[in-house]
Amino acid sequence: QVQLVESGGGLVQAGGSLRLSCAASGRTFSRPVMGWFRQAPGKEREFVAFISWSGSMSRYADSVKGRFTISRDNAKNTVYLQMNSLKPEDTAVYYCAAGASGGTYSYARSYDQWGQGTQVTVSS
Repeated sequence: QVQLVESGGGLVQAGGSLRLSCAASGRTFSRPVMGWFRQAPGKEREFVAFISWSGSMSRYADSVKGRFTISRDNAKNTVYLQMNSLKPEDTAVYYCAAGASGGTYSYARSYDQWGQGTQVTVSS
């Protein structure tokens, strides 16, 4: 019933850019926090970034600081992840997620609504 759908992934050369989008349906986007996570083959799901409902607060994993920007457009029920200066180690499936209040938003367990993911592959 509640759905998050990621898009915008693809193949890009190192140093290039991609913008991921996550469109929300239902009441999901009214939740206070939206996050992005990624998961590479054989690795655990890794926190990337989160943003508050108003967009006034956002946080990033150290590995992406200065390169990635999270934003949201509540009127469009969409959250974005602008990824610049991409590196091969950014290769992963990227997931958006919605979290309720009171969580620790760098942890996946704080989110209970997840998209299906979009593949990002960065080549050398």
